[in-house]
This record gives sequence, structure tokens and C-alpha cells, in this order.
Amino acid sequence: MTHDINKQIEELEKEICNLETIFKIRDKKVTIQELQLKMSEKGFWDNSNSASEVVNKLKDIKGDIDAWDRLNNALKDLKDLFSICDESIVSDIMKELNQLKINSEALKLRILFSGKFDKASAIVEINSGAGGTESCDWASMLFRMYFKWSEDKGFKFKVLNEVRGEEAGIKSISFFVEGNRAFGLLKTEIGVHRLVRISPFDSNKRRHTSFASVDVIPEIKGDIEIDIKPDDVRIDTYRSSGAGGQHVNVTDSAVRITHLLTGIVVSCQNERSQHQNKLTAFNVLKAKLYKLKEDEERKELVDMSGHKQRVEWGSQIRSYVLHPYLLVKDHRTNIENHNAWAVLDGQIDGFIYSYLKQTVSI
Repeated sequence: MTHDINKQIEELEKEICNLETIFKIRDKKVTIQELQLKMSEKGFWDNSNSASEVVNKLKDIKGDIDAWDRLNNALKDLKDLFSICDESIVSDIMKELNQLKINSEALKLRILFSGKFDKASAIVEINSGAGGTESCDWASMLFRMYFKWSEDKGFKFKVLNEVRGEEAGIKSISFFVEGNRAFGLLKTEIGVHRLVRISPFDSNKRRHTSFASVDVIPEIKGDIEIDIKPDDVRIDTYRSSGAGGQHVNVTDSAVRITHLLTGIVVSCQNERSQHQNKLTAFNVLKAKLYKLKEDEERKELVDMSGHKQRVEWGSQIRSYVLHPYLLVKDHRTNIENHNAWAVLDGQIDGFIYSYLKQTVSI
């Protein structure tokens, strides 16, 4: 028994050492000293934006170091306890060892959110594909799935713009998901989602296949400069076209902004005033322009390297089959879940984390 425990402790020790390298703990401790020195400089707090950026960076780095230190120190304590081990405390040591394994796995998840905007909130857009009412209804089902997921996570959720289908469902909808790592999680959902089911709109009860696309961009804070000249945009106001109820404006307060150079169009209709709708729409436009700029730079690098660009947008990432059997399958990871209704109720973490782990070597 003690030999098995010793082996598990040695394996965990190697894993924690590996995490120290992956997280660059030593480099980050040096960075903390540099940031603290910068914060002590005269005039540091005069610029609130740059000061806030430094403080947030310091907080993130300290969070990684503190989490690793706690794990490493707990392992040292366990090794000391194991060195004087007798049969009376073997069960306690095993409990502590299992908890350290859980904590180590939790720490690994931090690696999955190392991207520039992974900790940011997210702006999500769903568009129905070809197929009329069928696809519009599918888009509304996806919207409900992400709403339920956000609700379970404790994220704030706000619809920005919605275009209803002619008979049922949603042609397109954009919404804001506010919460830590919302973008880092939801970026895994970018792509085409496919539904197979017996159509509730078909009197002959035939099986139909529907498609809807999902796009996700991070909320861009004020520290990212995107130059939008007044002559480069056209701003239109219109009456909200939502489904009715308290969220719909009764005046022409909805705003549509067209970026003339790129053709990007963004709309917002659910804020309290035209001014707020305009501000929100500009923020979404900035985020889309920033993403477009990054995509273009990435394409240039790919062209220079001679490698083919991996198709992300427009690729079918997941199928949801409701007939003749129940199955949701992610085509990127081959992860399957036969409880399709639970998935449509927002239980998509299994797909999200499997894909994240596939893209990051941990």
C-alpha cells in the first residue's frame, strides 16, 4: 500500500514540476517585481487606464503563482507526513493525495485560457442557414442552449439585436455574455452546427437537416485602439423588430452601423436609449474590426510560410441528432453525448473543455 502511495506522490511531483515550467513560474516572479517597481514610480496613478492595465496584469500573474505555490507546498507537507507514515494515517494521506490530484487538474485548466482575450467577456452571433423556418427554429434552439449555459455559469446575458423568422424562430441574433473567461470558453463554439430531427413544421413528419452558424468575438476594452473615422461609417436608426414585451423599444431608437470600407454591419436595439444603442454598436464594430485585422495578419503569415490555412469559420463542428436516435457529436474531437436534450439544455462543458485540451498540450 505504502509503495503505491509513494509512486503516486512521485508522479504528482513530476506533474507539478512540469506545471512550473509550463506556467513559467520563475519568470513570472521576476515580472511581479518589475511591475511592483513600476507601480511605485512617481506619476504611475496619473493615467488610470494604463495603471488599471498594470494592476490587472499583476493580479493575473499573482493568481497563477499563488495557485502553483499552494499546490507545491501542499505536496511538500504530504511528503513530510508520508515520511512518518503508519497504518493509522494511510487513509488520511490517500484523501489528501486525491485532493491534490484534483487541484492539479484544476490548475491545468488555467493553461487553456492563455490567449490575449481569453479572460474577456464575449459577443456571440447566431445566424440561421438555408432552410427557412427549419433553420430559424434551430437558431432559436441554439440561442436557448447558450442562454441556459450562461445562466448555469452565473454569467450576465444581454440580447443586443434580434431578427425574427417570418413564421417562427430567429434569423439572426447577437448577444453579450459577461463573465470571466466567457470568450475563452465560447470561442470553441465558432462554426456551423447541424441539427437532424423530425420537423415539427412538416405535416408529413419527415426528417429534416438544418444548419446554423455561430460566431464569437471578445469584448474589446478601451486599451485596444481601433481608429474609426466618421466618414467611414453610415449610421441608421430604425424601430426595433423584436418579438414584443418589455425589451423592445417603442421608438426609433435601434441603431445600425455600416462600416463602408469593410462592409461590416452591426446593430443594437435593446439598450434603453438610442445613445446607448449607438455606443454598444460601436463597441461591437470595434471588436469585429479588430478580429478582421488579426485574421488578415494571420493569413499573411500563413501565405508567407507556404502552409494552407486551417478552415475555422464555416466548418461543421458539431451534429445534434434527435432522430432516429439521440446523439450529439463534436466532429473535431469525436466526443459524443447521447443525452442530446441535456446538451440542448446547456450542458456543453464536455465539448468545450475537450476541444480546449486538444488545442493545448497539457
